[in-house]
Amino acid sequence: MRVIIATTQVPFVRGGAEFLADNLRVALIEAGHQAEIMAIPFKWYPPTRILDNMLACRLMKIDEACGVAIDRVIGLKFPAYLMPHPNKVMWLLHQYRAAYDTWDTPIGDLINTSDGRSVQSAIKRADDALIPEYRAIYTLSRVVSDRLKRFNNIDSRPLYHPPPDADELRPGEYGDYLLVPSRIDDSKRQHLVIEALAFTRQPVRAIFMGGGNAPDYEAALLRRCAEAGLQDRVQWLGFVSPEQKRSLYSNCKAVVFPAFDEDYGYVTLEAMLSAKPVITLSDSGGPLEFVIDGETGFICAPQPDAMADVFDQLWSDRSGLAARLGSAGLESYRALGLAWSGVVSQLLA
Repeated sequence: MRVIIATTQVPFVRGGAEFLADNLRVALIEAGHQAEIMAIPFKWYPPTRILDNMLACRLMKIDEACGVAIDRVIGLKFPAYLMPHPNKVMWLLHQYRAAYDTWDTPIGDLINTSDGRSVQSAIKRADDALIPEYRAIYTLSRVVSDRLKRFNNIDSRPLYHPPPDADELRPGEYGDYLLVPSRIDDSKRQHLVIEALAFTRQPVRAIFMGGGNAPDYEAALLRRCAEAGLQDRVQWLGFVSPEQKRSLYSNCKAVVFPAFDEDYGYVTLEAMLSAKPVITLSDSGGPLEFVIDGETGFICAPQPDAMADVFDQLWSDRSGLAARLGSAGLESYRALGLAWSGVVSQLLA
């Protein structure tokens, strides 16, 4: 088959969605197909630009290229998934969340604009009318499926996949730091980790790994560290090489992932492959599909004092708790049987 992967990208910003598209393309090629990524540049401000992007995607003709038919389109992200094609399958990473589940939350931005409500309505009308065009609808996770059903009354099926470099991640030592790997952004809620460290009774150390696209939020985190006197217990690494990333996972005591209502969360699976317990929160979304509280990690209330109690428990552990939870997490991951070959089979069926 000749396959187009239809997605959206903010220029110069790369994250889980971009890694997924890249790995899907590789998996399709390894299965004997031709595959290309069609990434549409996306700008969400001012809000009326969103409507322009939607119209542009809808007007694109991608049924053929150079006189040869394109056999299948796999739609991943808004608004690229609005592109018409007679034979398309959706693997929904997420809708435009500011128009749906984050609309009236502290991290919502569309609600605070003068055109926000009309743009929100236009997005919902388009999704209601055009998503059912797909011959099959898969999603990244149960979280995404639940949103699609709740907001648009559209049924779908979760389709899980391995994280990037799954074959390269290995268990290591249980070292003297908690790893907090995520893009620095208020939706990832690194501030809760800082506040939790201020509550701990033990000298818990944390290493933050990941670049940022929210300079004001990042500056606020640094100020709070200074105010709480945590400079010696917190390390900010920013972007790291793939080798350093794997080493940090392999040798941490545990992985902290406090994101808000995450769609999927590679962090959880990367930690499990590294045999490390995951500390996540009761409103973190995707990680809750994999973490079993007290068995493969901890699910805390989204409050710093609750997180601090777990940090202290792991830090003062002398009974091998982290190793037991981490080993159970690795076995749980293996039992899932995640493989790109299965993903390709579903999307091309």
